[in-house]
Amino acid sequence: MARRSLVTVLVAAIAGSLLIAPGAGAQDVAPPEDHCRDQCHDILPPGQNGNATFAELVSHMLLGTRPKHSDDQLGKYGSLAGGYEELTTGTIREFFNDHSFGVKPEDVERTYQPRADVTVVRDKTAGVPHVYGETRSGTTFGAGYTTAEDKLFLMDALRHAGRGEVTPFAGGAPANRELEQSFFSVAPYTEQELQDQIDRVAAQGERGRIALQDAQSYVDGINAYIQQAHRGRYFPGEYVATGHVDPVTNQGTIAPFELTDLVVLASLVGAQFGGGGGGEVQNAVARMSLHERFGPERGEQIWAAFRAENDPEAISTIHDGRSFPYGNTPANPTGVAMPDPGSVREQQLVFDPTGSAAEPDEPPSRRVVDPQDPLRGMFDDGVLPADMAERRGMSNALVVSGEHTESGNPVAVFGPQTGYFSPQLLTLQELQGPGISSKGASFAGLSFYTLLGRGQDYSWSATTASQDMIDTYAVELCSPDGGPVTTESNSYLFRGECLPMQTIERRNAWEPNLGDDTPEGSYRLVSFRTRYGPVTHRATVDGKPVAYTTARSTFLHEVDSIIGFQQFNDPSAVRSARDFQHAAHDINYTFNWFYADSRDTAYFNSGANVVRRPDVDPSMPIVSDPAHDWPGWDPETNTATYQTFDQHPNSLNQDYYISWNNKQAPGTAGDRAEKNAVQRGDLLDRRVREQIESGDDFSRAELVRAMADAGVTDLRAERVLPDLLRVVGEPDERTKPLVDELRAWLDDGGKRVETEPGSKRYAHAEAIELLDAWWPLLVRGQFEPAVGAPAYRAMTSMMQINESPSGWQNGEPGLHVGQGHQGSSFQFGWYGPVSKDLRAVLGENVPGGFGAPLCGGGDPAACRQMLLDTLAQAAEVPSEETYPGDDDCDPGDQWCADAIVHNEVGGIQQDPTTWQNRPTYQQVVEFPERR
Repeated sequence: MARRSLVTVLVAAIAGSLLIAPGAGAQDVAPPEDHCRDQCHDILPPGQNGNATFAELVSHMLLGTRPKHSDDQLGKYGSLAGGYEELTTGTIREFFNDHSFGVKPEDVERTYQPRADVTVVRDKTAGVPHVYGETRSGTTFGAGYTTAEDKLFLMDALRHAGRGEVTPFAGGAPANRELEQSFFSVAPYTEQELQDQIDRVAAQGERGRIALQDAQSYVDGINAYIQQAHRGRYFPGEYVATGHVDPVTNQGTIAPFELTDLVVLASLVGAQFGGGGGGEVQNAVARMSLHERFGPERGEQIWAAFRAENDPEAISTIHDGRSFPYGNTPANPTGVAMPDPGSVREQQLVFDPTGSAAEPDEPPSRRVVDPQDPLRGMFDDGVLPADMAERRGMSNALVVSGEHTESGNPVAVFGPQTGYFSPQLLTLQELQGPGISSKGASFAGLSFYTLLGRGQDYSWSATTASQDMIDTYAVELCSPDGGPVTTESNSYLFRGECLPMQTIERRNAWEPNLGDDTPEGSYRLVSFRTRYGPVTHRATVDGKPVAYTTARSTFLHEVDSIIGFQQFNDPSAVRSARDFQHAAHDINYTFNWFYADSRDTAYFNSGANVVRRPDVDPSMPIVSDPAHDWPGWDPETNTATYQTFDQHPNSLNQDYYISWNNKQAPGTAGDRAEKNAVQRGDLLDRRVREQIESGDDFSRAELVRAMADAGVTDLRAERVLPDLLRVVGEPDERTKPLVDELRAWLDDGGKRVETEPGSKRYAHAEAIELLDAWWPLLVRGQFEPAVGAPAYRAMTSMMQINESPSGWQNGEPGLHVGQGHQGSSFQFGWYGPVSKDLRAVLGENVPGGFGAPLCGGGDPAACRQMLLDTLAQAAEVPSEETYPGDDDCDPGDQWCADAIVHNEVGGIQQDPTTWQNRPTYQQVVEFPERR
């Protein structure tokens, strides 16, 4: 797009912003009876509105103003970290919004009709759309229209990201390139494959037919808004900044949405939050390195302890004595396809780079706005954060049965932890129409149903489960003409035939956007696919060239879950906890689902859990032959035999449930090693369990306080620091002041909280910094001398050693993969291995441990000395190295390094807020009655 003067751009944009959006003279509407009786609350920062005209974007950059309802939930949300200890049932609304059905007359901000058969009421509090359809089609049309009103540019960016086409849409910034590569590598679909998924759902009986109609009406609503907003010039200003629409002539294109775009968005969400497995190649390399160091027997013992497949000390959501075996390593596995040492390399994805694409990428950083040119930098560091595709944590849930509450009705505090974005990836809504009655949150672009929220007399939520439903198969490479075969060969053996790999390509080219200095460039993205799935690595196995490919049970089935979500929203389909569980069983993503009504609580672990052959080890790469394929597997449709309802972890009315991405149930193996003896779910479990054991019943406020207290606690301090201090014992003279600092912090709860709300300085700041600097030193000192540098590196590649609020330290002080800023912390880390090994050093019998201690070569005195030495070293690490700073924080600024910073998907920035480890969207519910 040619540059115009800022004045010209502003005049055109302001003129457009003065035009009025459609809708007036709507009829009065009434929601159905609400059985929560003002006892349901929720919150979603920063605010509901994510659209801003170009004039509003410029005003924001110049004056700091923000569009209405774009940040009005952030203050409430952020204040809980400093105010939860005083929270009462009467003050919940100081931290949460009303989650009741309907809008009180005095709280109505705007009423309008996008179409004759649907009325929308926006509330004053948060600008949430309450959609009332006379017809079912009108209801879902209204959902599409209002979501586009609030999140159109976000939805547009995400549909391009899911296709691996961000750079043509938003420019060639390194962050955009990394993002499109990440998603394209996971779900490289052709347009025909996207359409095929729609056709398959439509063929799933009456509910499938209705789902297709609902989705089409939703798309119609989105497109109606696009047409009206483009014509009226009140569309999101990012379309001007990215050159899609001329600010003066209004010429340009905002492409309409299609049903296939919804499939793309579903695949993006599923890849981000609803998968599990796929790390088998990394597992194999780490396991082999331990075998090479220690020999098969001792190496396997250390590997099993680190892998923590079924750690007897791991906290499980189900704790009623039942076991749900899934994904475990058999005693004598066959068909394991271990790579030859040193032969593994990642599959190339990028080809033929030109222009800026050929330049070495700098690590993506957040943009800095030039005050002399407020448009400069709006998109030059990427419209979406590059790390989005890496995050899988989704949490948390606390549900207490009526047997242990003051009212006798169940209480729940739960929600998804989806990261912090501006605008938020989730959108709020109420939907009322024939066969639909719900209120809550959905991912923008998938909001024709409420995905997480409440019905008339029940509520539900989810956390990411990550059981292993992705396997890695080694396919032997071949040559169709009988020529030489190498790891570069692009044909493979499948059931006796030498087949060419399917290649899916994206040819991406870009030009600089308005205010963007990124030079033009281009490249090809190429995904190589076999019948099993996309190729991720090349290697040799016993000297033969192979390609490692990922077989994912949800591949080609991204939208099958629509049936389950449809039932969640249907009051006739969910009349009991058991009804809810069966609806959850229709969802093929790996989620932990939680439910509460006035009498019952429930839990169900969903996912397309493939049934494997009894001699297959799902944690390792597998040879590709019929004897080791999934039973019943059809490569044409990627369908197989799956676990039955009763085989999935499920429970009704357990005394309490907690989930923070921890182990689902005894016997259910996690996809990675983080579900071990020390995991962040411990923080929730201890607080709920101890109060129940004391006989003290819960109120809504008490359950919120338990969640919030865990959410400001450093897991390492509460669960591992006591073991560290026991091994240290009486410190020497040089470390005594340091140990005293740590003990004082531990005695005060081991929390990362401000001295007072708004101070931007932590209480016990020195002790917190000391542990942040010490942890990577002590982990390396504890394990690397024992296992050797190659095995240590291999295991850190399999799982990082730390996930502190300030960043991901993986070996040395200051070695950060990136500053944190996402709230979610302590999901991944070597917390359990450190604890197990230290307790072994102390002479304790440690179930599932390493056997002989590794620290200090098994010598307690040497281990103690290592801890003292590394503690002294940590005290000398400069603050600027522990907290290296970024575009949001000065080096050494501890509070800022931890702080939650919203990633901008467009032009509106948000103020940072103090760290707390809690769901992004959160509900507090207690139903006193039911239908």
